[in-house]
Amino acid sequence: MASSAEQLAANLNVSSFAKATELKKRIWFTLGALIIYRLGTYIPVPGVDATVMGQLLAQHQGGILGMFDMFTGGALGRMTVFALNIMPYISASIIVQLLSTALPSLETLKKEGEQGRKKLNQYTRYLTVLIALFQAYGIAVGLESMSSHGATAVVTPGVFFIVSCVVTLVGGTMFLMWLGEQITARGVGNGISLIIFAGIVANLPHALASLFQLGYTGALSPFFVLVFLVLAALTIAFIVFMEQAQRRVVIQYPKRQVGSRMFGGDSTHMPLKVNTAGVIPPIFASSVLLIPVTIAGFMNNKAMPGWLSFLGQELGQGQPLYMAFYAAMILFFSYFYAAVTFNPEETAENLRKQGGFIPGIRPGANTASYFDRILSRLTTIGALYLVLVCLLPQILISHYNVPFYFGGTSLIIIVSVTIDTMTQIQSHLVAHRYQGLIRKQRGRGARGATPGQRMPGGRMPRGRRTP
Repeated sequence: MASSAEQLAANLNVSSFAKATELKKRIWFTLGALIIYRLGTYIPVPGVDATVMGQLLAQHQGGILGMFDMFTGGALGRMTVFALNIMPYISASIIVQLLSTALPSLETLKKEGEQGRKKLNQYTRYLTVLIALFQAYGIAVGLESMSSHGATAVVTPGVFFIVSCVVTLVGGTMFLMWLGEQITARGVGNGISLIIFAGIVANLPHALASLFQLGYTGALSPFFVLVFLVLAALTIAFIVFMEQAQRRVVIQYPKRQVGSRMFGGDSTHMPLKVNTAGVIPPIFASSVLLIPVTIAGFMNNKAMPGWLSFLGQELGQGQPLYMAFYAAMILFFSYFYAAVTFNPEETAENLRKQGGFIPGIRPGANTASYFDRILSRLTTIGALYLVLVCLLPQILISHYNVPFYFGGTSLIIIVSVTIDTMTQIQSHLVAHRYQGLIRKQRGRGARGATPGQRMPGGRMPRGRRTP
């Protein structure tokens, strides 16, 4: 079966876009919103020395500072109003989603439909503000203690700088949250995902320029640069295949007789994605493992405990211990997230209530066990896929000093958002075509009206008169 991306490539042409006026408006709105976001990544926070921040970012490129600077499109390294980006909202969304499966009250709201979803979104916004306040205060206090070559990152430290920095960073995050919701409602694609996508894509030209510069100066051989580009293309193709891979469980509905007519007997399928957890496990694993590295980089070596200094050295990017723990935590978070987002018992019970069953499997406990067995196997394959893709750039970094932006979490986000956006564009085009067919059918029905039948508006068909 052809994917949405393949169908889009096969069916789209210039005339299709020219006729889809609503789709063009949505695309232009999305592009305009992303341009506003990129302009905001160059508006600096008052009182911060941009030169010192650039030096500090170069020193701590392997820590959390470097990883989040990639997601923010360089806004964190330049310390702009969008330095926190949309990450507090993503953290709050994940926390609320996990709590909705553990707390009965939130689980009840989740099942209430539209009203429950609005309440959960409101709780997510409140939690976003709290997380943004905490992170902004930590950044403001940390900036006052940062220095490079005798120069401090803050021009005038004090209470006024802390307050202004916290207000600016929190305000920037709340604006991006609002902007993402507007893109989702009035544009194309998921607004939050597109904002992260735009930040990562903005850094790709710099990464490619760094790669070609290494090849030009002789640090990397031209043959290796060619192999690297081919490997990047193969990795993207592999990610596309794995992100679209799914196991289709056949569901059968029995026939039932109502009067003299037979109903039911349909056969459908339930799609289960191979990568159920998505990109969440690598993000969580990176955040947890890079904390000791960042703390070790920010603290003075004399004031740092010996065990923390050891962790800071052994858990650096490219180190064997780092890659081993990174792979283990990706596996852990993959199983954990899959367990809290898919309930085999609840799915089997809902299927039994609807009268459906899996051929050869008894409804109830046997069906739940069958779902659990399939989910365990799919999660294992998806977790190993994430480990392979995320460890590949670590190996290239440690042995060949290639750009950090190749592979891993960034490529998975780029591919996933691209597939989702193209799918939504395909849906808008299909809806536009259906509307056109409906209008044509109504026109044909009006022209083919029988004698004595009035058209809409009370008019008689042309050329026909009643006696």
